[in-house]
Amino acid sequence: MSSAVQLLSPPPGRPGARRLSSMSATHKDLVSGPIVVVPPKHMMTPSDAHEVAEALELAKHRLDRVHSADSTPTTPPATSVTDSYAFAFDIDGVLIRGGKPIPEAVEAMKVLNGQNQYAVKVPYIFVTNGGGKTEQERCLDLSQQLELEVSPGQFICGHTPMREMAERYNTVLVVGGEGEKCRLVAEGYGFRDVVTPGDIIKDNKDTTPFRKLTDEERKNSRARNFAEHEIEAIFIFADSRDWAGDQQIILDLLMSKKGRLGTRSETFDEGPPIFFSHNDVVWSTSHDLTRIGMGALRASLEAMFKAVTGKVLKTTAYGKPQIGTFQFATRLLQQWRKDTHGIDSPPETVYFVGDTPESDIRGTNEYNDSPLSENTWYSILVRTGVYKAGTVPRFEPKATVDNVLDAVNHGVEREAMKLFEKQIIDSAPPKTEAIRE
Repeated sequence: MSSAVQLLSPPPGRPGARRLSSMSATHKDLVSGPIVVVPPKHMMTPSDAHEVAEALELAKHRLDRVHSADSTPTTPPATSVTDSYAFAFDIDGVLIRGGKPIPEAVEAMKVLNGQNQYAVKVPYIFVTNGGGKTEQERCLDLSQQLELEVSPGQFICGHTPMREMAERYNTVLVVGGEGEKCRLVAEGYGFRDVVTPGDIIKDNKDTTPFRKLTDEERKNSRARNFAEHEIEAIFIFADSRDWAGDQQIILDLLMSKKGRLGTRSETFDEGPPIFFSHNDVVWSTSHDLTRIGMGALRASLEAMFKAVTGKVLKTTAYGKPQIGTFQFATRLLQQWRKDTHGIDSPPETVYFVGDTPESDIRGTNEYNDSPLSENTWYSILVRTGVYKAGTVPRFEPKATVDNVLDAVNHGVEREAMKLFEKQIIDSAPPKTEAIRE
């Protein structure tokens, strides 16, 4: 067996996940079934993070085939992980900034993996609006950055729900990201015919007067006659690397007759629908100030469509703060709890740690307050990303802390206090009726 892959013996009657080295795993390895990505130093002996990573990977696979014959329940294994609460983290501005770990992030993960005064392990997932990469690739990145055992099952990306539309649309335009990555993500989700802006420019170089394809882009772009094809939907999977060119192509399609390039609708309501993987207007990078993101592109397109046609453009966004993202996260944690503890309900409390009030905090609060929520979602805002100390957040969190380690300690201490109070109540002598004189 390759040194990049290791398979541990799973509990009797249960499947196991393949362990891949974060330094040598290939694309083929990453898409080959349940996996856990492991730093080389932990390849021989699993770390404290292994149990949670593997369990959530298996839970996500089981969730995907919940209606199949493969979903037969098994006896929950012995576990040292609490089932009463969990954590969900944004990544950029919370754990990572500019591609590098925020200093407290590594320690925060240690606390969740049992290195705390209560010796309790806590399950955790990552919910990011970042796009342009598969869940497997994001898993590999974070494993390398934090030197942590993690699995793709712990990741929910902004474009993850878009996989559900692969059967609905045939030919689609996918925009954003670097090179061919978003095309590969879309094809991995099951989309049958994926077009990129490069394909369109290759067919007609005059489509974007100020953008010329590089030799590499021309090589990767696929030739076809777009006058003979209808594009049925537009998906913005990741931030655009060429706003001018991408917006020109998107507007051409939105104003077309049924998605056929080179045509113009007389009513401007015949174009394909457009979907965005998230709506963050700004996001945190290595720059001292926030940078504009996909939400800004969405606003720009809506404004230009209005200016050109006089009509309002209808768009759809996924990711945070959309409730569907939090519903999926809840289902995943419920499946994990059922698999590991035999309880068919989500953890009572999920602590969501984010840096952006407009998406992280708003989404958490609105989902918690909605009738769709089956448990408590508790929002925690950190000061290491978009939100800055001294400002008043538009959407108020349950708690505001300096960094992710403080957020984790806040949640763990809060749960310990809840347990202590419950034990006091349970141990109190029963009340008796007062004796009448």
